Amino acid sequence: MNDAAISCSGLVKRYGIVTAVAGLDLDVRRGECFGLLGPNGAGKTTTIEMIQGILAPDEGTIEVLGMNWSTDERALRERIGTQLQETKLPEKLKVEEVVTLFRSFYKHGSQVEEVLETVGLVEKREAFVVNLSGGQRQRLAVACALVCSPDLLFLDEPTTGLDPQARHALWNVVETFRRGGGTTLLTTHYMEEAEQLCDRVAIIDHGKIIALGSPSRLIASLGAEQVVEFALENGTPMPADTMERLPGVQRVTHDDQRTRLTVSTVHATVPALMKFLEDRGAVLSELTTHHATLEDVFLALTGRHLRDD
Repeated sequence: MNDAAISCSGLVKRYGIVTAVAGLDLDVRRGECFGLLGPNGAGKTTTIEMIQGILAPDEGTIEVLGMNWSTDERALRERIGTQLQETKLPEKLKVEEVVTLFRSFYKHGSQVEEVLETVGLVEKREAFVVNLSGGQRQRLAVACALVCSPDLLFLDEPTTGLDPQARHALWNVVETFRRGGGTTLLTTHYMEEAEQLCDRVAIIDHGKIIALGSPSRLIASLGAEQVVEFALENGTPMPADTMERLPGVQRVTHDDQRTRLTVSTVHATVPALMKFLEDRGAVLSELTTHHATLEDVFLALTGRHLRDD
């Protein structure tokens, strides 16, 4: 049995003279949570819409759950669930009524009560949509995606704008779905979310995958686990070749007027950096340290942030 829930080869999508997706290859394994990361305009949404059968590729092939959209559209619609970044639900319906409505669209699926339990909305079943909080609305949108008992779940920025408690509640829903054997394709701008939920991630830039692997493996590719970031009052970054001589420094990058050092021994690098700057009469305006993240991976690969528009 083919273990790929999604298999894409040579995907190309053009809008006039703009190539949104440029020869993309992608395989998502059954049972994994797969993250698709990249800045706005990188081609994430176009890629997902082609996989969902909303858009037809100009070139390339797509296989979903061992089927294709040209011959198996109805069967595929029965087996996938989709949560949009912003879902417009009828505000004058109650929570249970909304889920019941979506359940009626499918031949087979879960019991409404079961889905409400999964997303933690049993106590809100009689509440009108208009009275729900942002986190509750997002969980309701996920409930509508889960009501068909999908094999494949698409989540597009599921926790954007939510507070930490609501975000963690949705994480629990995704993890429960994965433990049940479901496959999830997730887009997010929250690197902590991708690192927490995803078995593997693909970083997309300019319509191509530029990095692919588990979050821990991609972060390890930086060569160190810590990042020291600083800026100087005069706004002029120090030359990279001078920074590379400091103890523990593995990589030096500049981001606008800031310098980022990927380091293996932050306790040795920071004192050496302070003395280095003092000897040259440089004055710090900012200094921070943090564990390396997927954001740092993208910045190292492209010189830009994942959140850049």
